[in-house]
Amino acid sequence: MTAPLDLLDLGDLLSDEERDARDLARRVADDRVRPHVAEWYEQGTVPVRELAREFGRVGLLGMHLRGYGCAGASAVQYGLACMELEAADSGVRSLVSVQGSLAMFALHAYGSEEQKQRWLPGMAAGELIGCFGLTEPDHGSDPANMSTRARREGDDWILTGGKMWITNAPVADVAVIWARAEEGVFGFAVPTDTPGFTAREIRHKMSLRASSTGEITLDEVRLPDAARLPGARGLKAPLSCLTEARFGIIWGALGAARDCLHTAIDYATTREQFGRPIGGFQLTQAKLADMSLELQKGFLLALHLGRRRDAAGALRPEQVSVGKLNNVREAIAIARQCRTILGGNGISGEYPVMRHAANLESVLTYEGTSEIHQLVVGQALTGLNAFAG
Repeated sequence: MTAPLDLLDLGDLLSDEERDARDLARRVADDRVRPHVAEWYEQGTVPVRELAREFGRVGLLGMHLRGYGCAGASAVQYGLACMELEAADSGVRSLVSVQGSLAMFALHAYGSEEQKQRWLPGMAAGELIGCFGLTEPDHGSDPANMSTRARREGDDWILTGGKMWITNAPVADVAVIWARAEEGVFGFAVPTDTPGFTAREIRHKMSLRASSTGEITLDEVRLPDAARLPGARGLKAPLSCLTEARFGIIWGALGAARDCLHTAIDYATTREQFGRPIGGFQLTQAKLADMSLELQKGFLLALHLGRRRDAAGALRPEQVSVGKLNNVREAIAIARQCRTILGGNGISGEYPVMRHAANLESVLTYEGTSEIHQLVVGQALTGLNAFAG
């Protein structure tokens, strides 16, 4: 049998360093996540701090950033690590993405030197946890109309408002909070023990259950001006952080899809019906072939974007939208199709397929829904803004 990504020998496109990063993340996922994740998912909990310290020990947190204890890995190395982590569970990959590509990236790109020295080394080591507060209860896809406000009071800032669906918030030590002031949108590094800051764990999730998700309330939170990210003014700053995080999702979704496809192939070659393995039936093989093709194409797209980023230093937002739109949409289609191959066993927690499918429903939504990314691509193609129409 041929593994899905070995069909075209796509591993041959990687350098030794890239394969090393992939294999490291795979070992960590196999050792620290896979033996426990089904139980975490069922219980709706995850040992965030324990995992963060383990990920930090091997250099997975903020691994694509340079300095301050970060590994300085390439974009492709980071992407491959995201793929391996999400092959174990999307919620665990989200922990790493929010820590490194949202909270740490915001501090690294827009923070003062004092802020970087205070937070980044501990975050890279997994000793400190960060979260990223942009999404609001009524303004998920429309951050330009955020309700959270920041007002000056002497030399201080007062933050009032709320954020919703914030990964890592209940356990975070620092929250990067975006708020609107008279002068525009600003970012703040908010220690979570600041009076007026509270984070409530969101319960009863049917997706990303092996992840800590919170609702943040900001009740007259007083901060010194030193807490403001000096390099961030306007929506361009938080949106650049979202673009950063979406790159990891492009790769991560492939991991969930690959794990589903591996499971379906193993099941199809051992499960017998009508006196033969179900993998020997034409309809099953057609499903497996089509899913494998989409997985290959998604990997090639992710690799192309990673190579461009490593060469040019950045990707245009519409290029990232193409990757997020395609790879997540195809990953969830693969998960659903694999569930059909497993029949009734597809809904059992003994197999990872339904867990991946449920998780990918969240991945489909966060960091921009498919519809948002369609409009980003559409605007790039036509030059016309359809967001307000």
